[in-house]
Amino acid sequence: MNDDQTKPGTPTCDAMRDSGNWNHAWDPLAELDAEWMEKFVGMATHPIRKGILDPKTFELIAIAVDASCTHMYAPGVRRHIRKALELGVSVEEILAVLQLTTILGIHSMALGAPILIEEAQKLAVDGPVKGTF
Repeated sequence: MNDDQTKPGTPTCDAMRDSGNWNHAWDPLAELDAEWMEKFVGMATHPIRKGILDPKTFELIAIAVDASCTHMYAPGVRRHIRKALELGVSVEEILAVLQLTTILGIHSMALGAPILIEEAQKLAVDGPVKGTF
């Protein structure tokens, strides 16, 4: 608890806000349950705060998470790319992370393309791609 004993302290969230790393989409969550938000942010930043991962590795992972098809958080991608470059990560290394991250979305094609071929063949619809996998 903080000095007035009414709300839990949020030092990790406060540090993220002060450093410009706060995601404002989290504001309603922090307002509703500051203690939970502090734990969430603490979990997400644990590897870097405790020195478990070196800063370059942390930034590369953060790029992958923020750029993933299930997250797609452009401000975070930009922030982590900028920080990675400042830390000496090469453009090629960042590009490799982005390329690897695309693997998460390839499953849509792996699922949908064979179905498209099957259904098009059933209806005898010609398309630009013929054949089967």
